[in-house]
Amino acid sequence: MPTVIFRSGSKLLDCSKRALVIGILNITPDSFVDGGKWMNEEQAVRRAKEMITQGVDIIDIGGESTGPGSADVSADEELSRVLPIISALRKEFPAAWLSLDTWKAQVAEYALESGIDMINDISAGRFDPQMFSVIAKHQCPYVLMYSKDTTARTTRNDQQYDDVIETIHAFLSDRINIALKQGIDRSRIIVDPGLGWFVSGTPSYSFEILYHLEAFADLAPVFVSPSRKSFLAGPDNLPASKRLPATLDATKIALQHGATFIRTHDVAETREVIDCYTNSIIDHRGKNPSPDISTL
Repeated sequence: MPTVIFRSGSKLLDCSKRALVIGILNITPDSFVDGGKWMNEEQAVRRAKEMITQGVDIIDIGGESTGPGSADVSADEELSRVLPIISALRKEFPAAWLSLDTWKAQVAEYALESGIDMINDISAGRFDPQMFSVIAKHQCPYVLMYSKDTTARTTRNDQQYDDVIETIHAFLSDRINIALKQGIDRSRIIVDPGLGWFVSGTPSYSFEILYHLEAFADLAPVFVSPSRKSFLAGPDNLPASKRLPATLDATKIALQHGATFIRTHDVAETREVIDCYTNSIIDHRGKNPSPDISTL
């Protein structure tokens, strides 16, 4: 991996040694995997402590579900969900890296003032025209994600592509250029090509993205979130609760093809896969720089 170091205050995040684990902490009643489980401060602190023990690198807090069928959430409601959690986690774990999954500039502003280190934006700055100015002001690490939709509610539209990789690359390149013009430092940018319904209901597109992550490496470090998504349901249409094995297989593919960040509901298992892959690279350096980890 190239040397990439992100900063937040006096904290450093070194992405050059291995892929980093982004642990999902949803403060929502309707998220498709863990909705309603971590809604209060005590529950969230307990889950965050568990993830830290399991080897998480960044905790990604979400106050609004954007999956198909999810409900609209006002900025005030989102803030009422996430700000107490941010405060509690920052007090309990002052050295932890905290990210916020939001597309709203107002929410991002308050969160950054309250101790958030990073913003993860599913809209790549499209849904709120003030988002780029907030990121430019704080110069925090910022994830721009591709989505086929033009509103925050992800649809079940089964979009088709002539070339999904070219389409996503062009989209992300355009959003980066706009971000740069609005004052965001390029060294702060991370790209997420999107997976699952954010791209299409056709699973093959998500797998094509995973097998071609290198195509986005010229833009910025690559962030992916395959965790228990619907494209992993398989021919038996497995529920989210049974998609962990497929999620870990998708994680292996992402690692082989250059992912820098893996966002997941399953921190311990994902960290184990990353560590096995990293150790395999080290053990085979000079012999087999890209080992097959399909059996890990």
